[in-house]
Amino acid sequence: MLRLAFRNLFQNKTRFVISIGGVALALLLILVLDAVLTGVQTQVTAYILNSNADIIVSQENVRNLHMAYSALPAAYETQVRNVAGVASVTPIHYLTNLIEVGETRNLAYVIGLPREVDAGGPWRIIAGNSLPGDGETIIDRGVAVNSGVGLGDTVKILGEEFKIAGLSDGTSTISGGSVAFITQKDFVETRKDVGSVSFFFVRIAPGESAEQVAARIEQRVDKVTAQTRAQFAERERQVVNDMSTDIVTIMNLVGFLIGVAVMALTVYTATLARRAEYGVLKAVGARNAHLYRVVLAQAFISVVFGFGVGLGITLLLVVLVPRLDLPLALEVSAASLVKVASVSLVFATVSALLPIKQIAGLDPARVFRGK
Repeated sequence: MLRLAFRNLFQNKTRFVISIGGVALALLLILVLDAVLTGVQTQVTAYILNSNADIIVSQENVRNLHMAYSALPAAYETQVRNVAGVASVTPIHYLTNLIEVGETRNLAYVIGLPREVDAGGPWRIIAGNSLPGDGETIIDRGVAVNSGVGLGDTVKILGEEFKIAGLSDGTSTISGGSVAFITQKDFVETRKDVGSVSFFFVRIAPGESAEQVAARIEQRVDKVTAQTRAQFAERERQVVNDMSTDIVTIMNLVGFLIGVAVMALTVYTATLARRAEYGVLKAVGARNAHLYRVVLAQAFISVVFGFGVGLGITLLLVVLVPRLDLPLALEVSAASLVKVASVSLVFATVSALLPIKQIAGLDPARVFRGK
């Protein structure tokens, strides 16, 4: 059956290429939009997921960064540090502000770092220093390129000028936001916010459970919320998705429906285009059940080839897009692959079976008469 299906498909190479191309383009649309959505979700949680913190301690009932404000007494650092299972505590200052270069404005999470950083600092430096000094900042490479600045140039953050000491990678998002790092000293002096911090990024001792240590912190320290890194990131993802990725989700859904429709139409048309071949098979004694299996096998083969081509192009885009200095990251997830593959096979089956009645009713004599 499979051998016959292969021979039937490859009999007309032009028709085969067109059929596979239609399926591949349809699935490419679905895969790329899924990759964009997954990439956006990863970008908005990149700082938290790469923070190296096991637990994030914030003001009571503050559970995310985006559009949130957290203020904790700096004296709480000692209390958190004394909780059993805590290995280190890094106080973090945070504020959403702008990176200004002339008339250019870039929204950014501004992070104030202490001298010694165990968690919460830049995680991928491509040029310059790994940590800022007094009067210095580390900004995203894409922001620097788009603003026409580089190492040694100055930008304005929190209303003050800072010299660019380093360029980071992976710290920008499709929504235009990025992460900028300055020293805790500069942050406090600029904001005149002495005696408080925004978050404590906690590292736990080997063998300890993040969930258990977080629970101890909430018991021992008054009016704080302690979450594991995964919990904080999930909350951040939910908040940002609700606010900024609705349009991406809608585009993803529309693209998925268009892609499925194109794929279904391609398989349906390709099946009808081979009516003559099926008529010949009936003429030599093939039963309808055998024809049905051949039709389904051809549909599955088309989808498998099309899926392979679409996935290959998508993976190529995943590699190429970050090199274009665009605030966009594509990421192919296992869930996306399973969803696209499963739905594709279902719709391919339905699309192949729709013309079954016409194939079952073929008159072999009409095939030989050319009608």
